Amino acid sequence: MTEKTLRHGGQLQQIAKQYDISQTQWLDLSTGIAPRGYPVPQLNDELWRCLPEVNGDLLNAAQSYYQCQQLLPIAGSQSVIQQLPTICQQQGFADSRVWLPVVGYQEHHKAWREAGYQIVHYQGDEQFCQLAAKDIVVVINPNNPSGELRQQSAMLALLDVIVSKQGLLVVDEAFMDCTPEHSILSQLPNEQLIILRSVGKFFGLAGIRLGFVAASEQWLLLFSQTLGPWAVNGPAQAVGALALTDANWQQQQRQSLARLSAALHKLLADTFHQGPQGTALFQTIQSDHAASLFDLLCQHGIYVRLCDDGKALRFGIPLEQDLLRLQQVLQKPVFSQFIDNK
Repeated sequence: MTEKTLRHGGQLQQIAKQYDISQTQWLDLSTGIAPRGYPVPQLNDELWRCLPEVNGDLLNAAQSYYQCQQLLPIAGSQSVIQQLPTICQQQGFADSRVWLPVVGYQEHHKAWREAGYQIVHYQGDEQFCQLAAKDIVVVINPNNPSGELRQQSAMLALLDVIVSKQGLLVVDEAFMDCTPEHSILSQLPNEQLIILRSVGKFFGLAGIRLGFVAASEQWLLLFSQTLGPWAVNGPAQAVGALALTDANWQQQQRQSLARLSAALHKLLADTFHQGPQGTALFQTIQSDHAASLFDLLCQHGIYVRLCDDGKALRFGIPLEQDLLRLQQVLQKPVFSQFIDNK
């Protein structure tokens, strides 16, 4: 059976070719990456010529920013998502069931399925009463693409259950930077907890491929051995160290994203007559006509994310001038047939 290829946002070159619209003419809202990124300064030329040694400044900056000591720099959380099932097999979890959200970043599902694990899909916390010994639970918090945010108290209660079962809780906190009060990084070190964090999204630096895995020393050693030397390039480490220590810029970014996200939320709520759900980095609407709306938006040079179930659209956060363009397109009469006006 042929494996279904997962579609992600950010494939603008392919979409531009498909709709025969020059790539420069598009408004790309297909990702959950901040529309304004951290301003990258001129870097030392040596960073481009030398093999990347472990950057102590980066680790110190990350430990301060995340308020957590148990961190390993990685080339984006995707690298750990792909390797984690194999590592778990080697650590006594080969026969474990893996609990995955019905709606969520599908690379998690793909990695565990390809490793041969039995998968249980969950929608609500009430299903966790069925957890068995050594079960693995994957939580995406906030969820991508639904935007659901689990409160810290709910996450701590779940962690307690998993610890009692000698299982493993894997938390993808890639979109947590604007709501750090709901992170459970403070629970480390804990042998039953692994947390993934991304630098690319909040800091608008997806191109440098930088993130962190937070876990006990034992897990971090396993990840380090599996990922091998030079896992994170030198320029990425240098830029990451600067971004993670720039508290003034971080505060300005949170304020800017809150304002821009609220404006997008209002536009989508007014247009689709429903309350979108999302984060400061994206907003998602549900629609039985999502595929048709996606096609229409693409015809007008606006690229959003058609979610995997084909029943939702995820909108990245536009800048002020881009929000106006989106509003003008959505107000065109051709869209009215796909919008519930009740």
